[in-house]
Amino acid sequence: MNPSVLILNGPNLNLLGAREPALYGTGTLAEIEAACRAHARGLGLEVDFRQSNHEGELVTWVQEARGRHAGLIVNAGALTHTSVALLDSLRAVELPVIEVHLSNIHRREPYRRHSYIAEAALGMICGLGARGYLLALDALAEIVRRPGPGP
Repeated sequence: MNPSVLILNGPNLNLLGAREPALYGTGTLAEIEAACRAHARGLGLEVDFRQSNHEGELVTWVQEARGRHAGLIVNAGALTHTSVALLDSLRAVELPVIEVHLSNIHRREPYRRHSYIAEAALGMICGLGARGYLLALDALAEIVRRPGPGP
């Protein structure tokens, strides 16, 4: 059985394609999901792709990841900058995490430049649009197949 990666998407990402296309692009979340599934197959990975506008649901999904998934890719949307609960759940499951953002959060409003998720992530990919998800899959494929602990 191939290793499984949980890809979580936070609030408002269900509106991709319609929401601020100049900033986030015209691709939809469904298109990102299809690209991730195809790319993961080529890497020998399975993908569980989810989106929620509810912080608690994301926390629950992270908690359920232990023992089910080999790693996580997280685009927490606005919860990136506010959710200690999501950070705590990511730390608790002790799985490799890659943080993804479509836009470059470091070139955005000052309140978007801090990421709580980064404190639990092995790495962050931001500003490369939907391609960031595929790069995160490449990184996790390497990480989950590497013998021994750590990145």
